[in-house]
Parts: sequence; structure tokens; C-alpha cells
Amino acid sequence: MKCSFFFILLTFCVAFSNNTRAAAANSAVTVMVETRKPGEAISQDFSGLSFETLVMLPNEAGIRYFRPDNLPLLQLFRTLGIRNLRIGGNTGDRDARVIPGEADIDSLFAFARAAEAKVIYCLRLHNGNPEEDAKTARYIVDRYAPLLEYFSIGQEPSAYPTEKVDLRPVSERMGADAEKYSFRDYSSAWAKFAEAIAKAVPQVKFSGPGVHNNPDWTRRFMADFDRSKNVGMVTVHLYPGGPGGKVTSPEEGRERMLSDDFTAACQRLHDGIAPAAASKSLPFRLEETNNFFNGGAADVSNTYASALWGLDYMWWWAAHGAAGVNFHTGDKVAAGSEVRHCKYSAFYSKANGCAVQPLGYGIAAFNLGRGARLAPITVKFAEPLRLSAYAAVADDKSVLVTIINKEHGANARNLDFALSTDTGIAKAQSILLAAPGGDIAMTSGVTLGGAAIENDGSWKGQWTAMDCARGEVRFKLAPASAIVIKSL
Repeated sequence: MKCSFFFILLTFCVAFSNNTRAAAANSAVTVMVETRKPGEAISQDFSGLSFETLVMLPNEAGIRYFRPDNLPLLQLFRTLGIRNLRIGGNTGDRDARVIPGEADIDSLFAFARAAEAKVIYCLRLHNGNPEEDAKTARYIVDRYAPLLEYFSIGQEPSAYPTEKVDLRPVSERMGADAEKYSFRDYSSAWAKFAEAIAKAVPQVKFSGPGVHNNPDWTRRFMADFDRSKNVGMVTVHLYPGGPGGKVTSPEEGRERMLSDDFTAACQRLHDGIAPAAASKSLPFRLEETNNFFNGGAADVSNTYASALWGLDYMWWWAAHGAAGVNFHTGDKVAAGSEVRHCKYSAFYSKANGCAVQPLGYGIAAFNLGRGARLAPITVKFAEPLRLSAYAAVADDKSVLVTIINKEHGANARNLDFALSTDTGIAKAQSILLAAPGGDIAMTSGVTLGGAAIENDGSWKGQWTAMDCARGEVRFKLAPASAIVIKSL
């Protein structure tokens, strides 16, 4: 039954697109959800964030970011549904300047406990010391084992330098032309470090290899290391847009983000790793991801387009079997050997809390379906549309349907929907993700359920009752918006 379910799911939970459509009247769409035999549940810790290791260090005033009394950040984790916290990035490995000490680790895990989040913690491999890593691992496991999900060893090792002095441009360290480090060298180093760590912590759990968009390395890692080597999860990185600095214009970047181009990148990575992971009975997780790497693309990664993309992206990977998604975020992130302002962040730190960016709204919208079981969905329409639709069944038997209308611009139109289920709909309510004028270039003004997420992390969005008749619900969905419908 599992294979049959996913065949149906992968057939219909897709994005339908067309860029060359003339303006016309509203387009009619019918949506049918099969609820009687739902599939896998979306894990409670599916929604995650990834931070640079440097964020663990105290600032100039001696104050740490991750601490149990950072109440706005804790509240924001709850609002966004963040239950997985990955620590790593280039500043935890290749470009590490200061390795966090015991006090930094204590503060991080005190925050994680308060946030009810599991931690994936990156240990240094490049220019690292296996005995020091073992000491760190022992300290964490002795004190915080229930809060630790996995240790990773190394960050994007395929992009390690092969010379003592790395002469590659900062913005061009990833990609086939720039990555020369051999898997054989990596595998040998990983085994040495893992052995030292496992000797100190026999019950240790590892994840890996944490490479960017490189299915070959991921498959080879699984061939060399599996559960017999304490590996419990496969981790991959993906920035489907490539380097942010090479986006030719904001308009082009936003268009790509909502196009089949990004979806195709996901499909290629999935097809390259998922069968091998399944054969090893290993879950896979996108432990570091966002839209464009090297800190993102200006007037692209920080726009409302990222909210629609992020919501679709999370559902796509949930529908394709991922264990979770960790968006890389923070006020600053590593871009090569530099640390830059982060354009793709889900939120920024402010004196009075956190300023939530558009991507954060997409994450919050996805969280409305956390824990529900994926359900087959059939979408029908008479002409090509840029549309994504997903469905899930909650424990209380309510049906959650998320529909993302990625049509935008002068020729975009409202879509007329007729939604039904195999058991009928007696009551329904909805929450809308929207921005003023449906403008995907907006960097502020985004709302979810008619409300903004406040700087203290709180959100007062409301569900709106919908009219139902003859076991179905009919509604309109404006361009560049998304709707989450809960039906009973």
C-alpha cells in the first residue's frame, strides 16, 4: 500500500506552470482529496532552522543568542513550528575561527530544551582534531543526550580546498568546476574522526555527508558508512538557485524561484539519493537549504516570492519522503570564507525581538499541517496553471489542504476552486497567506490569517469560516497567494 500511495501522491502533488498565458477570465480548478488511507505522517520536527556555529559565541556585550531567556526567539520558534536546530555552516568547519566552549554549548542546549527542539551539531573535520571532537561529543552526550539528534562531521566537504592557500574566489567554491577534493580523502578522514568519537561515545549517532547538491558523494557515503558505523541519517544541502551573486536581475531571480527550474533541481537531488537511502533504511534530511547560496540574492531572497516558494518547497519535500528541512538563516551567514549579511533569513534580530521576513511566513503556514498524515490529492483544470496543491489528514480526522497560486504579474488571474473529499465536507475554515497587491517583490506587509508575526514572536492570525454546500467548498484564490483549508 505504501508504494501505491506514493505513486498517487507524486502524480498529483506537483507544480503546474505556464509563463506565456494571455489575460483571461477566472480559471476553474477542481480538487479531490482521498482521506480513508492516508500515508506517512509529517514528523513533528520536520520544520527546522540551520545556523552558523559562530552564532553560539557571545557578542561584544558577552550575551549569547541561544539562551533560555531569549523569550522572543523562543516564542518565534513556537510560532514557526521549529523543532529542529542545526548548528554548523562554514564557520563550524573549514572557516572556523573560534570553537565554542562548554559555556556556549550549555547555553545552546538550555535554549533547545526550552524550545523543545532537537539539535544536529556539526563537529570540525577540515583542519580539525579527532580527539578534540571526541571531547566535545562526550561533553554533549553526557549532559544533553535527549536533546541531541545527530552529530555531523564536516561541512560541505566536497568543496574543501586542495591547496594550502585556497585561491578560489569566495563566491565560487561550490559547483563541479570548483570542487576538486576527492571523496576517497574525505571518506578516510571521516572514518578516522568517527572512530575516535565512537571510542569516546559508543552510543554516538552520526549523520552525513552534508554535501551540496551532490548525489554521487551522498550515495558513496552510504556505501561506505551505514548503521554499522553509527550513521542514522543521510543529510544533504540544497540551494536550488545556485549562487546569489549570479542572479542577473531581481525580476529573473523571483521568477526562477516560482518556476519549474527550482522544482526540477529538487527532483534531480531526490532521484539521486532517495532510492539508495531507502535501500539502507536511512531517513534523509535537508539539514541546510535555502533559495540561493552565498547569503542569497538581493531583492529576491528577502521578498514575498520566498514565502510562496518556502511553503511549496517544504510540502514538496514532505510529499517526497524527506525527514525534514532546515532553512539556513541568521543575521549573518558564511559565504565562502566571508561572513555576510544574510538576505535569505527567515528573521533578523532586533533590539525588541525578531523581525520576521517573508520566508518565515511560509514556514509558519506549513506548520499548520505538522504531524498530519499525507493524503492523495487530485487536481484538475482545463489549461496550464502555475499551481501547487497538497493534502494531509490530522489525528482528529480533519483534512488539511494547502494550495499555492504562483500565478503573478499583469496577466495573473483569480482561480475558482471546488474542493471535495471522499467523505464530504460539512464544515471548513481557512487561513490565507498574502501580501499587498499580490506583489511578489514585497519585502514587508506579508500576513498569515490576516495578521503579521510580531517582533515578540507572537501571531494572532485567525481562521475564517467557509461556506459549504453539497459536501464541497467553493472559493476564489487570488494570484500570488496561498490558502490552508481545514475541513471536517
